[in-house]
Parts: sequence; structure tokens; C-alpha cells
Amino acid sequence: MKTLDQFDVKGRSALVTGAASGLGLAYAEAMAEAGAKVTLTDIDAEGAAREAQRLSAEGYEARFGVCDVSKLDQVAKVFDDHVAAYGGCDIAFANAGLDVGNGFWTPEGARNPDGQIDVYDPDRWYRSIGINLNGVFHTVREAARVMKANEGRGGRRGGSIVITSSNAAEVNEAIVGVPYMAAKAGVKHFMRHSAYELAAYGIRVNAIAPGPFVTNIGDGWVKKNPAAKKAWDELVPVGRMAETYQVKPLALLLASDAGSYITGAHVMIDGGMQLGPIKPLD
Repeated sequence: MKTLDQFDVKGRSALVTGAASGLGLAYAEAMAEAGAKVTLTDIDAEGAAREAQRLSAEGYEARFGVCDVSKLDQVAKVFDDHVAAYGGCDIAFANAGLDVGNGFWTPEGARNPDGQIDVYDPDRWYRSIGINLNGVFHTVREAARVMKANEGRGGRRGGSIVITSSNAAEVNEAIVGVPYMAAKAGVKHFMRHSAYELAAYGIRVNAIAPGPFVTNIGDGWVKKNPAAKKAWDELVPVGRMAETYQVKPLALLLASDAGSYITGAHVMIDGGMQLGPIKPLD
């Protein structure tokens, strides 16, 4: 098989959670641009509808669904609706996530007085775990349910599940807060277990672990704060935060047959941040 042919996902369908903006939207765009039929789901119904309509107007096959991934019944419904619309599900991105802030959102880690463990608001912990860890479980659970029915369909077995993790699963991150780090570390090990269990069904499970990307997380905090972006740029060894389009090739690799021998991988895309923050030369 020719190299580029392995990235072709024409005739397949993909469901993406958290697809109204940021990395989720980039995943949805990558799948559509490579030929897949796509469902964009998000708790932001207006945003998901807007982006699905935009992709449709550009000539791609796209639809939207509304889903709070912390609610299993809502996740099950968007998968059932996707299967009804497209005849199955070949690719799923468990992407939806957030960092729960303190009302107007600021980085909530140990550098902030209210981000320290002994005073941390339990409701913020529960909300973060509910989205960032339980939401991944719900999405992978429902993806596995529908993908097990793929055996023999169109000559293919199984499917591909891609989870959005974080470099916070690998390194201590004082900015994002303790529940986010705990959730992403849990996501990494859950991904590995899921990959092991589902391999027998031809279902691959991998995780993308982004570092500093310019997204709408935290209500677009970095976009609204040039000084914060400059500070991040100076910390990243390659000298800049990433834009969301830069995740598309990796997403397509893991979703397509080009990644057919990759499962259980936690793939860092962080500009070298796991190597440690760069120190300016004197």
C-alpha cells in the first residue's frame, strides 16, 4: 500500500467530543478533510451546530450533537444518533475537557492561594474529574460498544479511539491544578488498559498528550492575555505555543490505517516541554 493511501479515511465516520472549538474542532476538521463523515458534539450546542454547518458548506459531510460527557446517557445518545446517521462508527475522539476555574477562570494551581490542596474547593475537584476522567470513560465505553459491531462491516474490524490527554499526565504542572493533573494521569493508564482489552476486537486506543496550545480552554484565557502567551512561549523549548492545526497530522495518523500498528501509545506533542522549561542564555 502506498504511504499516503494509508491516511485515507473516506467512507468511514468519526465522532468527536468537545468539537465546538480548540483541539476537538481541529480533530473534526482533520477527519472531514481526509474524507470521513463527522459528528461534532459539544456541551456548547450553538458552537457545535455552527462548526458542523460551516464544514457542510465547505463540501464535507458533517452533523452535530449536544453532549455533556459527564452524563453517560447523553454520551450514549450521541453515539446512537451517529450510528443511525452514518451506519456505524469507525473513529472516536474522547476529547472534551476543561480546567475548572474559580468563577472567572484563572490558572488554579498551587501558585494560587485557593488552588492549594488543603483549601481546594471539592466541587471544583468533582467537576474536573467528572469531565476530564469520567467523561473519557463514558466516551470510550460507548465507542467500544458500537465499534464491536463493526466486525465484518465493509471488510473492516473494530475502529480507532483517540483520547486527549495532556503533558500534565507526565510532569508536575503547578498552573493547571491538582484535579486536572490527577485526571490526566488516570486517563493515561485507563487508555493503556483499554488498548489492551480492546485489541482482541480490532479496536485501537491511543492518547494525544498536548502541551501548551492556544485554545479556548479557560474561556480563551491565553488568547486574551498577551503577557501570559509570551510567558508560555518563552518556557517552551521550541520557542512558541502551538496552534491547533498542528495537531491534525498526528490525529490523522492515529485515526487512520497509517497507525494500524499503534495502540496503547501516549504521544506527546508539546514542543519539548516534557524535557523541562528552557532557561534563557545569559
